[in-house]
Amino acid sequence: MPIKTNHPNKKTWMPVPANSDFPIQNIPFGVFLTRDDIITIGTRIGDHAIDLGALHQLGYFKDIPLTDDIFLQDTLNDFISDGKKTWRLVRNRISEIFDINNKDLKNNEEHKNIVLFTLDEIEMQLPVQIGDYTDFYSSKEHATNVGTMFRDPENALLPNWLHLPVGYHGRSSSIVPSGTPVRRPMGQTLPKGAEQPIFGPSKLVDFELEMAFITTDANVLGEPIPVEDAEDYIFGMVLFNDWSARDIQKWEYVPLGPFLAKNFASSISPWIVTLDALEPFRVQSPEQNPEPLPYLQQSGEKGFDIHLEASITPEGGEETRVSKSNFKYMYWTMAQQLAHHTINGCKINSGDMMGSGTISGPTPDTYGSMLELTWRGEKPIILKDGSTRKFIEDYDTVTLTAYCQKDNVRIGFGEVKTKLLPVFQPKKQ
Repeated sequence: MPIKTNHPNKKTWMPVPANSDFPIQNIPFGVFLTRDDIITIGTRIGDHAIDLGALHQLGYFKDIPLTDDIFLQDTLNDFISDGKKTWRLVRNRISEIFDINNKDLKNNEEHKNIVLFTLDEIEMQLPVQIGDYTDFYSSKEHATNVGTMFRDPENALLPNWLHLPVGYHGRSSSIVPSGTPVRRPMGQTLPKGAEQPIFGPSKLVDFELEMAFITTDANVLGEPIPVEDAEDYIFGMVLFNDWSARDIQKWEYVPLGPFLAKNFASSISPWIVTLDALEPFRVQSPEQNPEPLPYLQQSGEKGFDIHLEASITPEGGEETRVSKSNFKYMYWTMAQQLAHHTINGCKINSGDMMGSGTISGPTPDTYGSMLELTWRGEKPIILKDGSTRKFIEDYDTVTLTAYCQKDNVRIGFGEVKTKLLPVFQPKKQ
C-alpha cells in the first residue's frame, strides 16, 4: 500500500506557519484533553490539534475497518495494535481530508468547530500506556567518551559493545510527557576519597539527548523478530530525555547496571511521528566493524537524518543551546535493537518503548549530555546570562528538539521541555 502523505509539494487548507514541525506531510499521533475535558486521540497540522474521535464519529473514516471507539480512548495502544496497514490507511485518509483541494471538511463550519482545536485549548497527555521500557546504549561516540572518562582511554569500549546493542530494562512508571516538572532525586553516593557512602540529594543531575521508538504487538513468547522485518513493528518515534543522576549512578551501577540513578524520571515528546513520515529522511547508518553476527546483519538505509538540539534555560533567564547532534550517528539501528531484544524470545507488546541511549556526535558541540559537554564538570558551560553549569541546577529548564529537513519539507517532533525542581519535601503536619 503506497504512502500518500510524503510528496514535498503536497499542500493543506489548514494554516501552517513557516518552519512548522507539523506540515501535512507529518500527521503524527497523540492524546490530548479537549476544552470540554474530554480525552481523545488526535493528530496535528500546524498549530491546530485535530480530534480523530470526532472525525470518526462524523463519518470521515467510513471506508476503513475501525472499531467505533478506536479514537475515543486515553491511549494509542489499541490503535497501534491494529498494525501498519491500518496506520497507513488512517494517515492517508487524514492527508486527503486536509488536502488543499478537498472541500468536504474545509467548507463545513459545523464540523470544523467540533474537530479543530487551537493548542491553547488542549492539554497533551502521555500518548501510550508504556508497559515495558528498554534503554539502549547505541551511540559509539557517547560510549567511547564515557569509557574514556571512567576507564582506560585505550580500551574505552567494553569487549561486547561492537558485537551487540547493549541495553538495560528501565522503569516505565516514571515516564512523563513534556511540560511535567521532575524532582532532583535522593540516593546514595560515594564522595571522592571517601570509604563509606553518604545519603542525600544528587549533585550531578544530567539530561540525556535521546530518541525512542514505540512498538506494536510484535511476536509471541519465544519467537524472535528477524532484523529485516523489525521496522514493520515500529509505530513511530518520540524525543526522549532520560534524566540521570551521575553521582548515584557511579556508586550503584556495578554489578547490575543503572537503577535509582535512572528510574526517577524520563521525559518524552507527546506527538509520535510515524516511520512512514520519516521515510524520505533515511540515510546509511555508520559502518559496523567487525561485521555483526548474522542475526544482526542488515541491508539498505536504516539510519535517519534527524537534527537534535538541547538547551538550558535558567529560572527567569534566557535559553542557551548547549548541544547540536543527529540521530544518524547511531551505531546500532532500531531494527538491530529490536531484533537483538527478541532473539531470546522476549515478547514485545503494543506501547512498549525503546530508548536509543544518549546520542553524541564526533565533536564536543555534538555531545548529548552534560557529563560529556563539561567533561565530568571540568569544563563548565557558560550560559547567555553569564552563569555557568557543570550539571543541571534546580529550576533550570532543559529543552530538547528534533526535526528532519529535505526538499523544503520539515518534519519535526515538537519539543521535550522539563523543569528540574528541588528534592521532594514532605508537608509538615
